[in-house]
Amino acid sequence: MKYIILLGDGMADEPIESLCGKTPLMAADTPNLDRLARSGHARFGTFVTLPEGFPTSSDVGNMSVLGYNLEEAFQGRGPLEAASLGIVLDEDQIAMRCNLVTASDGKILDYSGGQCSSEEAAPLMETLQNEFASDEVVFHPGVAYRNLLTLKGPKYTADFKFEKPDDHPGDPYADLLPQARGPESEETAALLRRIMLESIPLLSDHAVNRTRASAGKPLANMAWLWSAGTKPNVPPFGQLWNGRSGAIISAVGVINGIGILGDLEVIEVEGATGYIDTNYEGKARAAVEALARHDFVYLHVEAMDEVSHSGEIELKVKALEDWDKRCIGTFLAEYIDLDDLAIAVLPDHPVPVEKRVHTRTPVPVMFVHPDREGDPGDLLYNEVDALKGSVGPLEGDGVMRTLFGD
Repeated sequence: MKYIILLGDGMADEPIESLCGKTPLMAADTPNLDRLARSGHARFGTFVTLPEGFPTSSDVGNMSVLGYNLEEAFQGRGPLEAASLGIVLDEDQIAMRCNLVTASDGKILDYSGGQCSSEEAAPLMETLQNEFASDEVVFHPGVAYRNLLTLKGPKYTADFKFEKPDDHPGDPYADLLPQARGPESEETAALLRRIMLESIPLLSDHAVNRTRASAGKPLANMAWLWSAGTKPNVPPFGQLWNGRSGAIISAVGVINGIGILGDLEVIEVEGATGYIDTNYEGKARAAVEALARHDFVYLHVEAMDEVSHSGEIELKVKALEDWDKRCIGTFLAEYIDLDDLAIAVLPDHPVPVEKRVHTRTPVPVMFVHPDREGDPGDLLYNEVDALKGSVGPLEGDGVMRTLFGD
């Protein structure tokens, strides 16, 4: 038996008046999800991806889906991003995310700097490096707006208060800057606040942003520093799951970082962007090829999350339809041994498009095992029907155990 998780990042939502009281998942035309749901082998339930006591962020959500013990393995988003960039952290080194955000009139307007590209971000990160770097302070370009800062030395700590920029669209940033949790983190928090505030005039007048402004695009003009951590303890995937081998396919650094630390094969797909212009078909074909080498594949698509954070209802419906037809449809058409394949479908967390932030609401999950009888009735994969399924509420490592039957 082979296994695959089809993960639509942030796709779970809430009823929307303009969609006649439906969620985007219910309103979208998704013939391939419907085909799986009506196969006679589909079972439905819910899963807690963002447990209380942990941030409402994608690192937590995806580690939860993969069955990691968060109490032992979770160290923040920064170390996972570092792993995805090939950075091996020293024992006295911390890593944190450096978003390039849009700031204006004292407010966060866009957590992604208007979806600035990697080509635009690299010179902006170089400018930050030239202005603020030292032997202890290093900026690292990543993918698009998702970049990294590392701090090295005993005077720095990851134990400071921070806010996720995508939790605060339109909010004043003055009260959201990093704060010390105690005397030991005062120097770290003060440095980060200085960098964040001084980055605004520095980046606003950069040639990249002058070009963006002339094209009517939002500026990527503020470094937002958050989710720091030290070297994490992520056990190998095979050690957790009876020696099974696996692969991760994603355009997002934090997901690839989990894969690298967990000894999963991380597969890069040309044209995969982490946005609605991603190479859906290429990712699907990479999954088909990976299942020839591995027991398990984690096929992650980010598009729905991004447009949810920007509050674009129509684009979220379109992203769901593209994911269904171009990614899932391509995979089902080209994978030969569907009778020997178990499938799980779920998001890593909800992002209600009208709220534009992650929530802790349990997400809908669908399991399709070819050798098991499915739930009775005419249930489809969505937030409402999932509550009627036989799987019931799952938490912890429940998704992986249910998928594998362990």
